[in-house]
Amino acid sequence: MVFRLRTSRRAVAAAIAATFVMSSMLAAGAVSAQEVVVKVGVAGPLTGSGAAYGKDIENGVRMAVDEANAAHPTIGGKPVKFVVKSQDDQSDPRIGVQAAQQLVDDNVAVVVGHFNSGTTLPASQIYAKAGVPMITPSATNPAITQAGLSTVYRVIATDTQNAGNAGNYAATVTKAKRIAIIDDRTAFGQGEADEFEKAVKASGGTIVAREFTNDKAVDFSAQLTHIKSANADLVFFGGLDSQAAMLVKRMRQLGMKAQFLAGGGVMDANFIKLAGDAADGSSVWEYGQPLSTLPKGKTFETRFRQKFGVDMLAYAPFAYDAAWVAIKAMQKANSVKPADFNSALKSTNYDGITGTIAFTQTGDLKNPSSTMYQVKNVAWTPVTTKTSD
Repeated sequence: MVFRLRTSRRAVAAAIAATFVMSSMLAAGAVSAQEVVVKVGVAGPLTGSGAAYGKDIENGVRMAVDEANAAHPTIGGKPVKFVVKSQDDQSDPRIGVQAAQQLVDDNVAVVVGHFNSGTTLPASQIYAKAGVPMITPSATNPAITQAGLSTVYRVIATDTQNAGNAGNYAATVTKAKRIAIIDDRTAFGQGEADEFEKAVKASGGTIVAREFTNDKAVDFSAQLTHIKSANADLVFFGGLDSQAAMLVKRMRQLGMKAQFLAGGGVMDANFIKLAGDAADGSSVWEYGQPLSTLPKGKTFETRFRQKFGVDMLAYAPFAYDAAWVAIKAMQKANSVKPADFNSALKSTNYDGITGTIAFTQTGDLKNPSSTMYQVKNVAWTPVTTKTSD
């Protein structure tokens, strides 16, 4: 009798425990069911020659999203979880359009991207049609924000501003008398070269040669031979780091003593590694201010390295800021619906890693900065920074 009583008590206790566990699971499920998942799209080259830049942007966004989730945010009275949805556009405009449509079909709330101007230009039309805000951390062709699209934003200087600074500098500070230009024929590279040429001429400089290649080329002998025969004393390149390194290396092999100057997307360790001794003395105009001079810059760089195990490239801080700008706009609008927080984006005033972010009526960054760097003792050294009105 005693044995049966004890057994009965144990059964009751087990039943109560099981009921408690089940209730807890149901409660957790109810909370989970109330959680709103907000998809943050990322678009850029995750394969191919530009993959390092695409991953840099993706990592910047992931860092912002992880930090936001750690704070357990609520929007519209409900707990929110941000998730990153990435698409590889392979730096190809045609694939970029497909990637943009895939993100729209996946119901992303916002897109941080694309990397290249050539992919951003057509993709921006897809997002605008769907009413999805797009914030580019790297695409600099002025035409991107000149199409009258109300969902397009940029957290970085344009080619007019950055390459314009480079052109003015080449003509008035370096005192170069005979300036040559070569670009990679992408929307970015050619756009940079065009703005550089305009600024040189506006500053009284002389262009003696204008050459071009493509963004897959590895040999520039023909173009440089022509530039050398024109007796150029400064060569400007519109393109990215790897090609810039090969170009300056070939210049020195041909015995050219002309100064080498480039625009954005070149100031990184990859350029110095690939160019070797030829890198010494090379100059570039890069977007933004040196992180080391900004209040949050050094800390961000350290945290990024600790989180991902790699050094950041040029665009991770801009991508990080772009993601936070979107999140802050959602919180301000108290809504994760693009139609609601897009208006909040227009009145953004955010103190970011890269500086204060506010937008013009066209979606461009107000008062953008760009900095000239030069390779000295196998390292990039900031020389001067200019802020545009």
